[in-house]
Amino acid sequence: MNGFVNNLDGINFVVSDGNGDIHPSRTYPTGLFSYDTRFLSTWRLSINGESLNALSKDDLQYFESRFFLVPGAPTHYVDSTISVVRHRLLGGSFSEKLIILNHGGEPADLTVFMEVGCDFADLFEIKDVRPKVGRVVTYVQDDRLHFRYEREGFRRETVISTSEPAKLDGRGITFEIRVPRRSTWSTRLHVEALVQPPPVWSGTRASLQVHAGRVGRRMREELDEWIARAPRLVGGWKDLDEAYQRSLVDLAALRYPPWGLPGSVPAAGLPWFMSAFGRDSIFTSLQTLPFAPELASATLRVLAVTQGAAFDDFREEDPGKTIHEVRFGESTAFEEQPHSLYYGSADSTPLFLVLLDEYERWSGDADLVREFEFEARLALNWMDTHADLVGNGYIWYERRNTVNGLENHCWKDSWDAVSYRDGTIPAPPRATCELQGYAYDAKRRAARLAREFWGDPAYADALDAQAADLRRRFNRDFWVADGEYYALALDPEGRPVDALSSNIGHLLWSGIVEPDRAATVVQHLLGPDLFSGWGVRTLARSAERYNPIGYHVGTVWPFDNSVIAWGLWRYGFRREAARVAKAVIDAARYFDGRLPEAFAGYDRELTRYPVQYPTACSPQAWSTGAPLLFLRTMLGLEPDGERLTSDPVLPEGIGPLGLLGVPGRWGRVDVVPAGR
Repeated sequence: MNGFVNNLDGINFVVSDGNGDIHPSRTYPTGLFSYDTRFLSTWRLSINGESLNALSKDDLQYFESRFFLVPGAPTHYVDSTISVVRHRLLGGSFSEKLIILNHGGEPADLTVFMEVGCDFADLFEIKDVRPKVGRVVTYVQDDRLHFRYEREGFRRETVISTSEPAKLDGRGITFEIRVPRRSTWSTRLHVEALVQPPPVWSGTRASLQVHAGRVGRRMREELDEWIARAPRLVGGWKDLDEAYQRSLVDLAALRYPPWGLPGSVPAAGLPWFMSAFGRDSIFTSLQTLPFAPELASATLRVLAVTQGAAFDDFREEDPGKTIHEVRFGESTAFEEQPHSLYYGSADSTPLFLVLLDEYERWSGDADLVREFEFEARLALNWMDTHADLVGNGYIWYERRNTVNGLENHCWKDSWDAVSYRDGTIPAPPRATCELQGYAYDAKRRAARLAREFWGDPAYADALDAQAADLRRRFNRDFWVADGEYYALALDPEGRPVDALSSNIGHLLWSGIVEPDRAATVVQHLLGPDLFSGWGVRTLARSAERYNPIGYHVGTVWPFDNSVIAWGLWRYGFRREAARVAKAVIDAARYFDGRLPEAFAGYDRELTRYPVQYPTACSPQAWSTGAPLLFLRTMLGLEPDGERLTSDPVLPEGIGPLGLLGVPGRWGRVDVVPAGR
């Protein structure tokens, strides 16, 4: 995202260059987007035929930017007598105020032109570089410029209006103006994006105008209220404080109302994943429970209402299965993509149960647990039946949509993410190790819910017995004896897929690791094969497919490391957990506090700074949540009935830290500053 300026408001976002201009691209999502459609593909300002150059730009907030510009190229010899301010707001609508200042002693006659283009590209068409099928019609009506796209009843429309008189045509908007000496001229350009018919899961008439009142002052007030509700971090760790504040703002930016349901859910990440994702939303909700527990309740509602109800190979749906992803664009509407509701993940379902239990432990919201008993039982049934493709009691996956379904249904879902240590890709179906850990944890947690809230102790006992049996078999079948670690997966013949990976850290978090093997697992996680100094790599250097700039085969993912640190804490390796947290928070300093989706896995001694992954999403929800989970882990925050306990272990050299006003079933409590 280098060189771009981004504004976002939930699933609506704008990506422009440093001048505020939007240039048409068929390979990168520059433009104004809503509901996975690009409503502006060109938005370029010129004065008297000259493009403008930036003097400076201010990212005032996630929804607001200002650009200070001059026409033409600045020189050392001639000072421009004209300057321009572009003030951009995205909040329920897209608007841009143009202010032109004449600093000279004579009136200035200017032709101000905003070139406009609307290609209505689906986000998948940009990502996969595919052409459009329908056609765009341009017309002027009631002093507004309309761009309309239609294809067999599918309609998207961009409507642009101005506060000052202008000439409107298919090329854009022209102002012929005279600016008196030492005076200013301004106009406001307003863009409305219309989605008709509304997407199935939008829950309302879909338009950037739906929340037209949420602009400017109101959005600033909402952000201030959001930050004020979050616990206050106290202490002297500057890098953590910067990352914490950045995370709170980015979480606010990524929130959006979930299809008419109460609350807000986090979109997964800018620019490619601005929608609800089962796995991503669950992990983000887990990370943020001590800070913004309302995200978890909204996420649970979305996942419950979209739970699978039928068998559908195209969407990879089964009864009881939790969604992977939902999209609203043209390719989805015409079933060129399966994402109207896509179920191509095997981990979202057990993780739904994990979140349901963890949310109750923090919030005390027993009503929600009882409300979703039916969905929880369906999820458990899916794990025991439809997920066990081989019939040996593990969760397996194999894509049924062989055209455009995902190859891997675990969190490392790229095609080459699962391999033997010699680099060979195993045949499907595959049973990755962390899926079994999640299943173990889900059954243990569901047993508690059945015993305490569903009034079914017999079911609880059965779930506990199933979990114990799963743990026993897992520790037998997944253990790689010659390396003393857990295999990345099992292949269809039950043989270990023996690459060493960061997935073993998720096993600690789930609790499936036998205690006498935990120290060996920790040695691998913190050893030079996996630990880069900036965090734990996704794949060990010794693996044949290791690549420090490979998406899932050697990069460092902040989300992954936050779960690993949580797992280290669970098994009593508190100092090691703090070491992982400090490494990633150190890296955040080089990203201005905003941890990206992933960064390169080079050794810290080699680079002295974390190297960017070229196409990382930023902000990304579960990377945004990582500093919050690190903070919970280092402070040792854990709900214990109606009280919150704290057992802090901080990194070497870090002074006392505390959190004031941690929300939960206990109301709000202060975790006073504590040292190591």
